[in-house]
Amino acid sequence: MEEAWVSLLSKCSSLKPTKQIHAQICKTGLHTDPLVFGKLLLHCAITISDALHYALRLFHHFPNPDTFMHNTLIRSLSLSQTPLSSLHPFIQLRRQPTLSPDSFTFAFALKAVANSRHLRPGIQLHSQAFRHGFDAHIFVGTTLISMYAECGDSGSARRVFDEMSEPNVVTWNAVLTAAFRCGDVEGAQDVFGCMPVRNLTSWNGMLAGYAKAGELGLARRVFYEMPLRDEVSWSTMIVGELLREEIRTNEVSLTGVLSACAQAGAFEFGKILHGFVEKAGFLYVGSVNNALIDTYSKCGNVAMARLVFQNMPVARSIVSWTSIIAGLAMHGCGEEAIQLFHEMEESGVRPDGITFISLLYACSHSGLVEEGCGLFSKMKNLYGIEPAIEHYGCMVDLYGRAARLQKAYEFICEMPVSPNAIIWRTLLGACSIHGNIEMAELVKARLAEMDPDNSGDHVLLSNVYAVAGKWKDVSSIRRTMTEHSMKKTPGWSMIEIDKVIYGFVAGEKPNEVTEEAHEKLREIMLRLRTEAGYAPQLRSVLHDIEEEEKEDSVSKHSEKLAAAFGIAKLPKGRILRIVKNLRVCGDCHTVMKLISKVYQVEIIVRDRSRFHSFKDGFCSCRDYW
Repeated sequence: MEEAWVSLLSKCSSLKPTKQIHAQICKTGLHTDPLVFGKLLLHCAITISDALHYALRLFHHFPNPDTFMHNTLIRSLSLSQTPLSSLHPFIQLRRQPTLSPDSFTFAFALKAVANSRHLRPGIQLHSQAFRHGFDAHIFVGTTLISMYAECGDSGSARRVFDEMSEPNVVTWNAVLTAAFRCGDVEGAQDVFGCMPVRNLTSWNGMLAGYAKAGELGLARRVFYEMPLRDEVSWSTMIVGELLREEIRTNEVSLTGVLSACAQAGAFEFGKILHGFVEKAGFLYVGSVNNALIDTYSKCGNVAMARLVFQNMPVARSIVSWTSIIAGLAMHGCGEEAIQLFHEMEESGVRPDGITFISLLYACSHSGLVEEGCGLFSKMKNLYGIEPAIEHYGCMVDLYGRAARLQKAYEFICEMPVSPNAIIWRTLLGACSIHGNIEMAELVKARLAEMDPDNSGDHVLLSNVYAVAGKWKDVSSIRRTMTEHSMKKTPGWSMIEIDKVIYGFVAGEKPNEVTEEAHEKLREIMLRLRTEAGYAPQLRSVLHDIEEEEKEDSVSKHSEKLAAAFGIAKLPKGRILRIVKNLRVCGDCHTVMKLISKVYQVEIIVRDRSRFHSFKDGFCSCRDYW
């Protein structure tokens, strides 16, 4: 009978039907039952709105309210317009010889003090909590920290935290928020740096704290470093950039937020901002159009970037032309980039050095060696632009990707300026791609003179040896790296799903997201084997281990996990957009092509240097990357 009345109460969404249920409860004589009455009181005090007055009447007419009923009233009053009034039922509870306050009593009462921002009653409650042995309770201790922070006493908040023996991540987040609340930005940084475990709330706390403190540069850095982003993260950045107090939305703040979207590959949020730009009338600002072109390009939708460029309602500047050329370059559309360059020349816009960097980059990633050489000469001879180190780097990359390694080496030796480490490293990367051991050793010797402790150079040479099966040389390099405490940059990938950015790192500790990704990936790999004849490219695993171990290792690369998670979560027909911090390996490239064919899904991967668009079993790079 009691359960039936409780079930009926849960279906009441307003006071009127609740009163009717109450009347029926009274007729059955269950109004004196502590369980039924407690649920009725909770429903009126917390669940439905504008019924607190009725809850107070109920409470005062019940003969012997227990601790739960007192807590219900304390909780409800703490959320009211007069939060300190919750201390009255707290005092009543303390006066009852047969009742004792529990952890919820103190947590709700402390919340009331925090909402009223009156420190003195908070100190008194702290003393009472200490007396009853609840000061070290994780729930009460965390609420004490928040109370002191709301009352502006950061010192007491920190002391409570320091006295807690085993603070959890919620407690760490509370003391982090407390530091920001009291204006102690450096203190918040120290807390964040010491946190043993960080969750999304921790990162969002840092993001919001920096934004509210006006430290937008630090906020952007945290935003870029976040392993996972949700709508709170994005809205915090948007509010921080666009709606700061006393600063109107302008083209500078808009381009800043669009840049954040571009770096994260957050296509959906980029579209939202595009809509805001149109409604707010910012399409007539050239810099905002340029930022939109850059955002769509870096989010993997060069078609939208073209549309923005073509429909610009204002004159196209050199930045506009260069932005779209750079976007086409990233997507391997070399011929189109060159065609657009000729249109720019015909329109009377004079190219600059940055334009030619984008053009040479486009030629490099499309295998247009002769065209690239012609543009390099045109830059010098027709436009009188003296090549910078970046232009020379593009030329080395142009020759290197085309397997013309000797020509690249000769080009470096003939440069009128001294080649830096980046130039030599570009050639070493080409040697790694094409497996040229002799040239790699020669280039690595040059790099050892300039930047001996760079872990990436050691890894590239190790890769060349590994592909050739020279495991003793691999071991020697790895041993040197260990002795000098050099660590290989871990590979990570991100994918945006419903405006949330999910991150994956190869070999990371399992969690709910990664376990789901691994489970889906196992299903995908089995299907690729049976339906598409997939066989792992074990040369992608550069360790002297057994074939079975290699196969297991190569199957867990971060971009595969991101793709698997995307297939598990996104509805059929949606494009998978993945951002990868390193170059996509050969096996992952093959897997993406097969997934696109077997699962009939388009996958766009942005790796360290370019985009790969996988569709119907083919890649836009035409296997030239």
